[in-house]
Amino acid sequence: MLYEIITESQVPYLISGAAAFLLTLFGLVFGRKFLPKDQGREFAVNGALSRGKARGAGLILIIALIVAGVLFIPLSLEYVIYFAALFFEMLSGYLDDASEKPWGEAIKGVIDFVIAIAVSVTVYLFHGGDVSLAILGVSFTMPAWLYILLGVILIWASINVTNCADGVDGLCTSLSMVTLASSMVLLMMFGGALGYAFGQPDAGMGAAGYLVWMSLFVLAAYLWFNCSPSSMLMGDAGSRALGLLIALAFMMTGDPFLFIPCALLLIIDGGLGLVKLTVLRVTPFKNFMKNIRTPIHDHARKNKGWSDTQVVTRFTLLQMLLSVATVMLAAVGTFEV
Repeated sequence: MLYEIITESQVPYLISGAAAFLLTLFGLVFGRKFLPKDQGREFAVNGALSRGKARGAGLILIIALIVAGVLFIPLSLEYVIYFAALFFEMLSGYLDDASEKPWGEAIKGVIDFVIAIAVSVTVYLFHGGDVSLAILGVSFTMPAWLYILLGVILIWASINVTNCADGVDGLCTSLSMVTLASSMVLLMMFGGALGYAFGQPDAGMGAAGYLVWMSLFVLAAYLWFNCSPSSMLMGDAGSRALGLLIALAFMMTGDPFLFIPCALLLIIDGGLGLVKLTVLRVTPFKNFMKNIRTPIHDHARKNKGWSDTQVVTRFTLLQMLLSVATVMLAAVGTFEV
């Protein structure tokens, strides 16, 4: 494939990024008319404004990313599994987007669980259970059962918090780009992505670096259409697959715990709603978070009076500051070792 031609040059990132961007751009321009239309979300703040917009653009985003990945990443069984997982996570979300009657939580939960197991087992089989805590400058090896279990939890959580954060034009995309960029820097800092790009490959880390890099260009092309006021929506097809990609990226850094600070705004925005719903359903505390609307972006808009632009800008700025601080602390801990 094309990776054999470009690995000796100094511009592999430029070429692969441009290809991912153009594939996505052309796909969105010419494919949007085939996407289902949003019906407006009855209980969401400003949900009616989405009525009639193209929905399920994640179908185009993920297909573009997979095509770019096949072109620029050396195919192996490992990455065939990752691409398949991304595709089926996207497909399940797209079929839900296109369905007249939304799928139940149980169906989507089972699909997420099966995909999470497949990806977590694959990462362990190809990379083992070695885990570092870069900020503390320590590393250790997890037993297979614990690594796979924690990996499944990370993937499931990432899929669902990213999905829940997709409710304001540009918010999920912007936060995901910052989070993925953080993982990209970590991959480069730990040696894998840069080593692969310049002819000294660590097959797992380097390929992961390329995949994350190209995803940033895919999301940049989509953000052109999704910034407020948006003309199309990624839907579950995009947000759920994006959550899977984010979790995979941090597992491949070797320090999956850095997912927490580098995706903290996604976790807070989407995760608190999941916590609230769980507590209300399984405990007697029916007044839990009574005065807090979830997802938190709806609380900021409805209760605090923030505009959509203020929500996106402020959430993204906060995540950028957290990510920069995290990467700097990880660098200090790594170099001290």
